[in-house]
Amino acid sequence: MPDNPLQAQLIRLGCRPASKEDAIRQAGQMLADAGCIAPDYIESLLKREQVANTYLGHGIAIPHGMVEDRAMVLRTGVAILQMPDGLEWNPGQTTHLLFAIAARSDDHLVLLRQLTRLLQDEARLLPLFSTADSADLIAALDAPAQELPPDAEAQDLDHAAEWRIDYPSGLHARPAALWVEAARHSAAQLQVRHGNLIADAKNLISLLQLGLRQGDLVCVSGRGPQADAGVRRLLQAMKEASLAEQTAAAIAAQRAAGHRQRAAWRPQTPLVSLPGLAASPGLAIGTVRVLKSEQQTVPDRPVSLAEGGDRLHQALADTRQQLASLADATQATLGAAEAGIFRAQAELLNDTDLITLSCQLMVAGHGVEWAWHQAVERLADKISALGNPLLAARAADLRDVGRRVLFALDPALQGHALGEFGPDTLLLAADLAPSDTASLDLAKIKGLATAHGGPTAHTAILARTLGLPALVAAGAALLDVADGSPAILDGDSGRLYLNPGEADLAAARAWQRKQLEEQKQQLAERQQAGQTADGKRIEIAANINRPDQVAAALEAGAEGVGLMRTEFLFLERDSAPDEEEQFAVYQAMQQALQGRPLIVRALDIGGDKQVPYLELPSEDNPFLGVRGARLLLRRRELLEPQLRALYRTAKSGQPLSIMFPMISSLKEITRLKGICESVRKELDAPPLPIGIMVEVPAAALLADQLAPYVDFFSIGTNDLTQYALAMDRQHPDLAAEADSLHPAVLRLIRQTVQGAKAHQRWVGVCGGIAGDPLGAAVLAGLGVDELSMSPRDAAAVKAMLRRHDSARLQNLAEQALSCDSAEEVRQLLEALA
Repeated sequence: MPDNPLQAQLIRLGCRPASKEDAIRQAGQMLADAGCIAPDYIESLLKREQVANTYLGHGIAIPHGMVEDRAMVLRTGVAILQMPDGLEWNPGQTTHLLFAIAARSDDHLVLLRQLTRLLQDEARLLPLFSTADSADLIAALDAPAQELPPDAEAQDLDHAAEWRIDYPSGLHARPAALWVEAARHSAAQLQVRHGNLIADAKNLISLLQLGLRQGDLVCVSGRGPQADAGVRRLLQAMKEASLAEQTAAAIAAQRAAGHRQRAAWRPQTPLVSLPGLAASPGLAIGTVRVLKSEQQTVPDRPVSLAEGGDRLHQALADTRQQLASLADATQATLGAAEAGIFRAQAELLNDTDLITLSCQLMVAGHGVEWAWHQAVERLADKISALGNPLLAARAADLRDVGRRVLFALDPALQGHALGEFGPDTLLLAADLAPSDTASLDLAKIKGLATAHGGPTAHTAILARTLGLPALVAAGAALLDVADGSPAILDGDSGRLYLNPGEADLAAARAWQRKQLEEQKQQLAERQQAGQTADGKRIEIAANINRPDQVAAALEAGAEGVGLMRTEFLFLERDSAPDEEEQFAVYQAMQQALQGRPLIVRALDIGGDKQVPYLELPSEDNPFLGVRGARLLLRRRELLEPQLRALYRTAKSGQPLSIMFPMISSLKEITRLKGICESVRKELDAPPLPIGIMVEVPAAALLADQLAPYVDFFSIGTNDLTQYALAMDRQHPDLAAEADSLHPAVLRLIRQTVQGAKAHQRWVGVCGGIAGDPLGAAVLAGLGVDELSMSPRDAAAVKAMLRRHDSARLQNLAEQALSCDSAEEVRQLLEALA
């Protein structure tokens, strides 16, 4: 048996196999011809691909057979296929070097160790993809890895472009997962550089280790097939993630401002308390249960790399399935954003650095459990050491998903998982994994406090969605609280009150009862019609995207759909949906509503929503550029299929209205209505109500002139606010100030209502302020007829309207118009709470 399994006669250069199967068969035949395997072992190589991903990363794949077929291996051998043009191994994974491994023992471990080192040495690896001398491959794998000199400058690849990070929370797992997904669609090598640090764009942990913060300048570069297109696609994904990141920051800022204005609970007597950061609102009373941090001891039971690799592959597959199920369950109960937490965690399992380090440790003679645990801890420590609190939270995600794999490898280690809890438990811990938080028994756990973490950590996000009062970052002193002692946890102020007396407990319980009664009453009455105390009708509708969201919206109290955002049909795909696909969706939406109102907004692309396949020109200020109706009139191939699908849907006779976005002139209205009429006549469809979005001050100021030409107005207060105040609603420093209750915005709303009423047209509001109970009260006072919002806000808004008669709301609205700031308006409205 040769000492080195690499032999020149088993290396084939310049190959162009037709498929992955063809490549594996060619390599397998080389091994069979050399007497290394029985011919049937080729099928075992292919079978492995059905149960595991043998792509190692950085252009290298290592197909190998099933454990149970090892008897077919006659002697150790490695066949190498070089594919200069690259071969798609799995979607987003391009292989240039294939190492087909056949081994009965551990003779090939040296090769695997050399491969894992070579993966991290780009300067030596890339030339091997095109070398014409097989000796270069043998020499590279025989030589020790070369270290990059500490003072060496990082180099960009052939095609490069720069972008400045505008994510308020920097780069964390969820947007990074979107980067990776976009990068893997390209066959080219793609990298991201910040200063002298370089990350593989297809490697999640590598990206996180850059420690990118808001304002950091990065260079995206690529090399290889269609590298320029790959760079553009990656940059587009990076920019598209800005919408979700900045919107989340703006919502968080507004919610934080709202929490500051809430009347807070106060203890009746001086109490010792531990301060932290408010993470999830609410007051919880209970008994402390402290989860002490334990250093988990993982046994080191060495096995062959082949056996360890098999077990690790299976554990990774099992964990991916667990996370997929958890994501599906979370989406069904909590929402898509929260489910994204676990989908991002699943992406961590595809990280080549993590797999490579685990393999290196197994090659060094360690057991698979120990090797995996060490790889996770080392990479998590490396991320934590970057000094970015947000990335420290991502290290917690890595440990969480790593623990799941560890339990899959050895179920006996689950003894370290969360145990049973008694009733009314206040759970205190150094930190808590997102998956643990999502699975807490809310019948027993009443509040959560952690020594570490932050309000943007995934655990905090899940606690808010679950309605579990929580505080974070309380420090090490939190873990010294006596186990079993009574406490009151205030998620609004971020304090844990220790050892409260009877007077404090009684006051806290009274506060809880009041809050609970209000919530119960809201839920019990959510199906009542939206109206004021004196019976003035105000329709409450939902803002949704898809037909499958209708049932939940109606259950939450919505009376119809006031805004169907059709742009979601066009996003995250490679081409626009055709007429038939759109027709099916609109028809399904209508059927789900069963005769209730449906308002469909025509495609609203541009500004903060970009679609790569539309190849829209780059604009210095896209919010002031070609977006909404302006784009539709320039791109009739987008408008007309959508109108045809809508008018075909209208033939059912069920309620349906069309609404056009970003209208600023009468000319736009008349042109759009002319196109609608042409389509309607062609299809012999019934007329449909046609309305416009009032999102720019021009439309509000001209409402009386526009009203005769439309059937209704719907005010988009988010855009109207940013245009009226000249404040980017996604700007992290201005989001809290871009408040739609600003008197200038309220005056534009009043002018819109007055212009509409002069021509007997109705006015709705579908911006964020409609779902704010105080904002809804002012809008009702200004004469708005319909409020469309996130379904979860419907019950609270209906409850607010029912508590007050229209005369009082009109009086308060008039006073609000005379205020000089949004803050003053909110102070005025506190009397309604």
